[in-house]
Amino acid sequence: MTQTTGTAGDPPYLRIVAALRRRIANGELAPGDRVPSTRQIAAQWGVALATATKALTTLRLEGLVEARPRIGTVVAGSAPAAPAASTAPAAARRRPAPAPDTEPELTVDRIVRAAVEIADAEGLAALSMRGVAARLGVGAMSTYRYVPSKEDLVLLMADAAFGEAHPADAYAGAPEDWRARVEAGARTLWRLYRKHPWLARIGSLTRPLLVPNLLVHGEWMLGALDGHGLDPTTLFDIHVLLYSHVHGLAVHLELEADAEAATGQSDDQWMDSRAPVLRELVDSGRFPTFAKVVGSFEDGYDLRLDALFELGLGALLDGLTPAVEG
Repeated sequence: MTQTTGTAGDPPYLRIVAALRRRIANGELAPGDRVPSTRQIAAQWGVALATATKALTTLRLEGLVEARPRIGTVVAGSAPAAPAASTAPAAARRRPAPAPDTEPELTVDRIVRAAVEIADAEGLAALSMRGVAARLGVGAMSTYRYVPSKEDLVLLMADAAFGEAHPADAYAGAPEDWRARVEAGARTLWRLYRKHPWLARIGSLTRPLLVPNLLVHGEWMLGALDGHGLDPTTLFDIHVLLYSHVHGLAVHLELEADAEAATGQSDDQWMDSRAPVLRELVDSGRFPTFAKVVGSFEDGYDLRLDALFELGLGALLDGLTPAVEG
């Protein structure tokens, strides 16, 4: 349903800002509460994602909200009360004073950092060139002078994200300890995917990302496996297998975030809503082992991706040890 709030002559993003500002001022949205995401705003007010992003950016510049990775945009600290419509000048209501820009020059680095912030907080689906421009407070087409397209921007984002950590920073073993080196490489990648879940959605095994900083991680893993008598095909197969374990689990980080944004339900809430279906399957008698295992959980099964990552990594390395050291 489209909402009409604020002054009729205001642009759509300012009407959205006025509505959200009012909800914060009257306590309907308290500090730490999530505010609607860009996708929710776009659907609720019937506007483009870029307009929704511009509205949230305006509130962020006013200090009313802040973006938190994988949580979304939340009400910041303590929100100042909105000025009364009867006393605030019309020009002030329509044009919020811009926050001082400590980084006025538009650069590729600023564009990439703003895009990463959007993807971290809202998911890759919320990213657009116009949205990045709105976040930076520049003209809608300004970013195209520095980055030709969204596809180019995503590659720059991926390269920047993969460059935030190096496996050597997490490695303290001897140079010849291939297993410890592989563990350091896999865990470093997992932490990066954890920090930036959208990373797992932009590449696949068959069409890998060819960006320098991802190849830095690949070089580390290949170097750990090299020198053990493996033929090139086997060596690369093992490298791909290890990468697929990390990447395959990481895909679910963004999928869950997308599902929660689309349905408004957490994974626990979604499972609770499917309890009758699950009970029917368990009681059908067709799946006795499944029923026995599921019935043994006192509080239900807790899907722990970090634990699964460690379990799978250990099992893979145990199985690969004879091939590498044999």
